[in-house]
Amino acid sequence: MGIRKVSWNGKRVTVAGLGVSGIPAARVLHGLGAVVTVVNDGDDERSRAQAAELEAEGITVRLGDGATLPEGTELIVTTPGWRPDKPLFTAAAEAGVEVWGDVELAWRLRGPGAAPWLAVTGTNGKTTTVRMLASILEAAGLRTAAVGNIGVSLLDAVLGEETYDVLAVELSSYQLHWAPSVRAHSAAVLNLAPDHLDWHGSMEAYAADKGRIYEGNSVACVYNVADKATEDLVREADVEEGCRAIGFTLNTPGPSQLGVVEGILVDRAFVENRQKQAQELAEVADVNPPAPHNIANALAAAALARAFGVEPRAVRDGLRAFRPDPHRIELVEDIEGVVYVDDSKATNTHAAEASLAAYDPIVWIAGGLAKGATFDELVAKSAKRLRGVVLIGADRALIREALARHAPEVPVVDLDRTDTGAMSAAVQEAARLARPGDTVLLAPACASMDMFANYNKRGEAFADAVRTLAATGRV
Repeated sequence: MGIRKVSWNGKRVTVAGLGVSGIPAARVLHGLGAVVTVVNDGDDERSRAQAAELEAEGITVRLGDGATLPEGTELIVTTPGWRPDKPLFTAAAEAGVEVWGDVELAWRLRGPGAAPWLAVTGTNGKTTTVRMLASILEAAGLRTAAVGNIGVSLLDAVLGEETYDVLAVELSSYQLHWAPSVRAHSAAVLNLAPDHLDWHGSMEAYAADKGRIYEGNSVACVYNVADKATEDLVREADVEEGCRAIGFTLNTPGPSQLGVVEGILVDRAFVENRQKQAQELAEVADVNPPAPHNIANALAAAALARAFGVEPRAVRDGLRAFRPDPHRIELVEDIEGVVYVDDSKATNTHAAEASLAAYDPIVWIAGGLAKGATFDELVAKSAKRLRGVVLIGADRALIREALARHAPEVPVVDLDRTDTGAMSAAVQEAARLARPGDTVLLAPACASMDMFANYNKRGEAFADAVRTLAATGRV
């Protein structure tokens, strides 16, 4: 039953957490007539300012205590970042109170004839793939938006005045954990690698939450042929009758797959005779940038678009029109034959591995907060590509030790500093190590918060240092 058919007047709802999803959820529920209490662990200046705004609208806010279940709570709506093992959710389970995320709330609030969802998850590449998908859908003349874990609130998309034909939806593992009834038209899991295990508790739990995206799919479950774990999730999913498993691969595709043949992206899934026919969609050169992992993103986006009935020409036009977001394998400068690339978004080893695989030879700038990661596999796979390495950040020793084990001949500069000015020194050292034809690549394989507010600020510091180097010959 859709949530619109439920009377919200007087229903006591607790919203867990302020922030980009908690505040809109509280306002929406209050507008529906619910009695809303927002609970928040923090009690800082920003939280107090946010609380004051909500309380002026008639919403109760309780700061500094996110553990206690407010009396009479009939439903909890949580922000994605709140871990499942928090005491609030333990208390809710004991009281028989359901917990939804903001994505679940948005799904239940959709009106009659609501736009279907084409959904994307994975350890890396989600945002790029969703934006590629939206670009393809727009090229097909469809009214669409890139929404979800991408900066545009799903609540705004489903409740706003603008109507859509279809939504391109990015979903994180956090969001999927709290979204039990979401049923996408078609969905893709791009890849699976260890990440956020502190939140999920284990790799198995992390993968299971990712796999929720396939539940109830009606047309296509898109998986990565090179990542068997994604296909396993398709096999385990309970889908509608007739829903198909569609693979994407950087190699020649088999039936029911999309892949690459002699520099052409081709479709052997959505053609009349997939045993013998293949449909040309675009050229590898139409993908920006044409790094291997980005071509894989393009194939996944194309598969979802084709599942929705989009014509081949729109796939090509949409990929040509797409421009990647900043700090995702972004070319900053070419200085005397040395290319400087900003992939600050590579915040884990899986993302860094994909980035390193796109260039050769490389002077690698790496380091930051490891979040429990190990680096032996990453270094072993990338060692032959490395001209040199410059290490920054709190956990750089972990990478240095992996380099000593697997790439002992590669020169390493270990910058023993974690201030923001370390990036300028890192660029200077990288420039010293690099030769014409090399790529200086910022792909940290770590989170940024030891030195920067976020990966964007880290990427901006890198780009600023590179541009200073280009203008003056020194940083």
